[in-house]
Amino acid sequence: MFMRDKRKPNVVVIGGGTGMPVLIRGLKDYPLDLSAIVTVADDGGSSGRLRSEMAIPAPGDIRNVIAAMSDAEPMILQMFQHRFENGNSLSGHSLGNLLLAAMTSITGDFYKGIKEISRVLNVKGRIYPIANQNMFLHAEMEDGSIISGESQIPLVNKTIKRVFLSPDHIEPLPEAIQAIKNADLIVIAPGSLYTSILPNIIIPEIGEALKKRTGKTVYVCNVMTQYGETQGYTAADHVQAIQDHTGDQCVDSIVVHNAPIEHDVQKLYEEEKAEPVVYDIQRLLKMGLEIIEGDIIDHTKVKLRHDTDKIAKLLYSLMEK
Repeated sequence: MFMRDKRKPNVVVIGGGTGMPVLIRGLKDYPLDLSAIVTVADDGGSSGRLRSEMAIPAPGDIRNVIAAMSDAEPMILQMFQHRFENGNSLSGHSLGNLLLAAMTSITGDFYKGIKEISRVLNVKGRIYPIANQNMFLHAEMEDGSIISGESQIPLVNKTIKRVFLSPDHIEPLPEAIQAIKNADLIVIAPGSLYTSILPNIIIPEIGEALKKRTGKTVYVCNVMTQYGETQGYTAADHVQAIQDHTGDQCVDSIVVHNAPIEHDVQKLYEEEKAEPVVYDIQRLLKMGLEIIEGDIIDHTKVKLRHDTDKIAKLLYSLMEK
């Protein structure tokens, strides 16, 4: 359908963490109008320090997406992603985080800072922080306790009932809402379900935009469970958590990995108390989901990651139907 009206399809990727840049890196090379909506709730490491010292949204996930979408020279990107190891004040900081903090200070606005750095690094597409303000993630556990801080939630190893944000009203970026409304395909990236994915879509205006979408929403499911967040979760449990937080069926399709995971790799993940996500096909079908299967992991790496080229090709093929 996109060939007939001679326009590039609008694709929006929503997420954060390590899974999102993998998708973005592959998709940027296709003829797409690409946008990324990125969480800014991280409070650990360099991002956490800059948040507390400068009262800015967390830059770390934004930095990784900038690097993934950039067409800059490899050495420039290596410098942008460089993390200092020495020096009391610089140790642990990445140069990209510091540049985002500096540009926020220069322009007086976090989003303006992202746009300026994106222009300098020749980013192919648009990057929207989910909000242009400092925000904090909290989790209510099944036992009623409240855990505050994105980095702290997985550490308590309790069953999560729901996550929510403070302050009470987070003002999402209007451009992010418009991107969802204009999207032909919305991709919910793989990643930490409660601390990287849900912080984006629990903002009411974002959830409402997803409900009113005209494009298709596809969720790229995690391959492994995550200790402290999704232990014991099946694929349907992941989707159910998303629906429980949005109050509506905002997912049309799910992408699942359908090839065996090597025994040695599984043994390594057992040390992290993680296991392959069970794809409960019948339950997914009862939820009304289209199931898209494929071998979508990078078998050359010991640490399981979605394969950039495979997943990009699969997602692009959805728009050719």
